[in-house]
Amino acid sequence: MNDTGTDIRRLYGVGDVKAAAYARMGVYTVGDLLMHYPRGYEDRGSVIPLSETTGEGKSAHILTVATEPKCVRLKARMSLLKFRAYDDSGVCDITFFNQDYLKSSFPPGESFRFYGKVERVGGRYAMASPAFEPWHEGADLPPLVPVYPLTGGITQKQIAKDMKSALVIAAYASDEEDILPEEIRRRNALCMRSYALRNIHQPESFRALAAAKKRLIFDELFTFSLGMALSGSKSGRGSAPPCRNRDISPLLALLPYRLTGDQKRAIDEIAGDMAKDVAMSRMVVGDVGCGKTVCAAAAILIAVQSGRQAALMAPTEILARQHYEELSGWFSALGIRCVLLVGAMTAAQKRKVYEGLTAPDPQERIAVVVGTQALLSEGVAFAAPGLVVTDEQHRFGVAQRATLAQKSLLSHVLVMSATPIPRSLALALYGDLDISAIREMPPGRQRVDTFVVDESYRERLNGFIRKQVEAGGQVYVVCPAVEDADGEEEADLSMEDIDEEGNVHRQRRRSMKAAVSFAETLQERFPDFAVGFLHGKMKSREKDEIMHRFAAGEVQILVSTTVIEVGVNVPNASLMIVENAEQFGLSQLHQLRGRVGRGSRKSYCILVSESASGDGAAHDRLEILHTVYDGYTIAERDLAMRGPGDFLRGQGESTVRQSGGVKFRLAGLCEDSGLLAAAVGEAKGLLEKSPDLAGYPGLQKSVRELFTLEQGTVS
Repeated sequence: MNDTGTDIRRLYGVGDVKAAAYARMGVYTVGDLLMHYPRGYEDRGSVIPLSETTGEGKSAHILTVATEPKCVRLKARMSLLKFRAYDDSGVCDITFFNQDYLKSSFPPGESFRFYGKVERVGGRYAMASPAFEPWHEGADLPPLVPVYPLTGGITQKQIAKDMKSALVIAAYASDEEDILPEEIRRRNALCMRSYALRNIHQPESFRALAAAKKRLIFDELFTFSLGMALSGSKSGRGSAPPCRNRDISPLLALLPYRLTGDQKRAIDEIAGDMAKDVAMSRMVVGDVGCGKTVCAAAAILIAVQSGRQAALMAPTEILARQHYEELSGWFSALGIRCVLLVGAMTAAQKRKVYEGLTAPDPQERIAVVVGTQALLSEGVAFAAPGLVVTDEQHRFGVAQRATLAQKSLLSHVLVMSATPIPRSLALALYGDLDISAIREMPPGRQRVDTFVVDESYRERLNGFIRKQVEAGGQVYVVCPAVEDADGEEEADLSMEDIDEEGNVHRQRRRSMKAAVSFAETLQERFPDFAVGFLHGKMKSREKDEIMHRFAAGEVQILVSTTVIEVGVNVPNASLMIVENAEQFGLSQLHQLRGRVGRGSRKSYCILVSESASGDGAAHDRLEILHTVYDGYTIAERDLAMRGPGDFLRGQGESTVRQSGGVKFRLAGLCEDSGLLAAAVGEAKGLLEKSPDLAGYPGLQKSVRELFTLEQGTVS
């Protein structure tokens, strides 16, 4: 695009102060601003009479000013600007706070499109500080007004003005500069990128917005697919020391159970990889409780018995400690030194670990280290690196895994995930990894009975909570939000509300349960129980503390967001309740229920949904979990139905969708699975014709920007 690399300060009205505010949003150039997409839209085009307002949310109305605006001084620093306006169905009092300068903007007899929340006051309606635009018959007002993610120092009005200027500077992008080959664009019915950029920021209609979304999402997924193919080439794997001691019988002798067939096959595949002088790059994927840790332990034993060291990295301190306790129990019995390395340790404790990892004498050297991201610190080095294991790998970015791998040069790499992924999707996401899937569950693993209910079951559900706790069990309650949303800050429509055809499907948000307030509600309902809450905005130490208390039985009911979908094993937990279950993907719900049923207690998962007695399609989707317990089948169903779940949400509550270190602005790898499949196919076809993308400099540049690849990865 023309001049999109121009410094943001070239825009009229953007000085150093405003540029610094933009920098906090990652916006430095005109191109960066054009890629700063709206988080939602205000639907101002759906105009309704005053009499049809419900009092919930915002709405648009064409009103005629009836009275002369008057200013009323309340306090020294507070004033009201008030007037009345009307339509054929009623009269509305309009109020603006501390905006006396608007007094001359509303002449009696003139009409405006007002947008805001309408409340009923006596026999009239009232609106406070609505958005407004002059209106007349035939007025060309935008039906959709974008709402952008902001930072301090930038307002919606300012960014809209600057975005308009940015689109002018870019000249709406010339069609000749579209980086997507024309034949790919035509095959997939995609609009020009120039049209997409204009209509993502200034949509002409719902249909135009849908077309813009489709094109920009395809671009992200296509670029992603190209990058995965280029950076994840199997032929690019480095060397690693062959680890050919495959005798894991000492470990198996310590286990109180026999390995499943899938576990045996996964271990054989791992052992086969590690016996080669080419670095293993393998992922073991399977449901929570399927026995992935034993596979990792076998890999670690093979490395250690071959004279090498191994490291296992977990995403949280409490999960790292859990792994350490389990692994050290096995390895101490085998005479293998295993230590823990987490951020909470003292400097002296960490230094002792650093020295042990680099000890020249193999007899004094630490063989196995289990830790968190503390393993990425500068002091960590290995005398004889052999194996790197990452657990719950989707919680780590590509860059983080690469950092650990770089610290342990000449290492085999094993990653584990409890998120079953359809093979087609896995190949797109993890083109650089071989995959071992574990579908068999160990003998004795209980099925978690799952039920879908609506709000009418609330009292019965409360009774069931009490029954479980009084019987000695513990309860998880998962909510979709952290805190109650501030309606003034919420967009009327989110990006997900508009489908590829331009149809609007408003998501139910107003009644979503919030973890903090719902925990307070439950504490009032159960004053004799200890109720805690957990969410991703808490500090790591706070999260670990509440999970420690829950694991120790000090907290009976834990209210949480999806931050617990990857969590510590609590065998005593017997009940999982998911509020507003319709807001979650099936795979995510399946992983959440995997938090219970890990001990001897009969366990249950209750999905509470407004859709249980409403939307038939939503209810049918949730009912799948009532009858299907295989994570892979659920993942396939989720993908086929294009549900709202996200297989690779980097953080349970994050609004940024990501895969590893690759951040998508619009695309969702599950939601947009149809476009993903098309993008993967088109990327494969293009690379067959041009393996190094010669002749496609725009695509080369896009791949570098998305992946931040090292020089030389893509020529």
